Amino acid sequence: MEFNIDPVAFRIFGLEIYWYAIIIITGIFIAAQFAKSEFVRRGFDEDFIYDLLFVILPIGIIGARFWYVIFEWDYYGSNPSQILNFRAGGLAIHGGILFGSIALLVYARYKKIPLLDLMDVLVPSLVLAQGIGRWGNFANSEAHGGPTDLPWGIIIDGVKVHPTFLYESIGDVLIFILLINYRKKNPDKGKQSAIYFTLYGILRYFVEGLRTDSLYIGSLRTAQLMSIIYVILGIALYIWANKTHLPPYFRENKSKEKKENIIKFK
Repeated sequence: MEFNIDPVAFRIFGLEIYWYAIIIITGIFIAAQFAKSEFVRRGFDEDFIYDLLFVILPIGIIGARFWYVIFEWDYYGSNPSQILNFRAGGLAIHGGILFGSIALLVYARYKKIPLLDLMDVLVPSLVLAQGIGRWGNFANSEAHGGPTDLPWGIIIDGVKVHPTFLYESIGDVLIFILLINYRKKNPDKGKQSAIYFTLYGILRYFVEGLRTDSLYIGSLRTAQLMSIIYVILGIALYIWANKTHLPPYFRENKSKEKKENIIKFK
């Protein structure tokens, strides 16, 4: 069965609204609710997640675009007017994660909150958002693999190909389920982040090997190279977390503290 989905969901006063954007925003919103509940459980205000996203999301999007443009410079160098044309597509998740992590580091230092704790809360939501967001690739008929005879292959442009967006989406959701369940029994600082980096690195490495639209450094696929780095980082972080057994960070509930101070004053 061939999929011919119109990437444009609808138009408002002539402005095209793409399914890709709708799916990405939906994924972020759903994922944010999981992070919000965990932050609240740890004593943070309900609006903390939105303040955090206000900082890291724009930087992450810029980073994702920057990463894509750098590795497609043969085109963008000749067409500089297209560099800021986000609507034409071209975002790389590894650039988004890298730049978003830098923004998170700055935010953590400014707020004096341990970086690892913020990461531990966010990574389950991140991988869930990635899993949902991959369906945006489906809507755009992109991020697919090469030809296949497998029964679950999809037909694009008359060719039956690997639905690599589906492979990664399923893998991401499974990692999300594992992380939120693992956290209940193993709350040690750093373990959530370590598992995310390790498992997502493995998943993306193999999925990337099937894709036909990879970015390259010479003859190396950049996503596979980054995946190897993720796995090494994840294993090292897990070993450290397993040795230190540091408890997760909990912030004192400000509303409770304020209420107690009022009672003492009376």
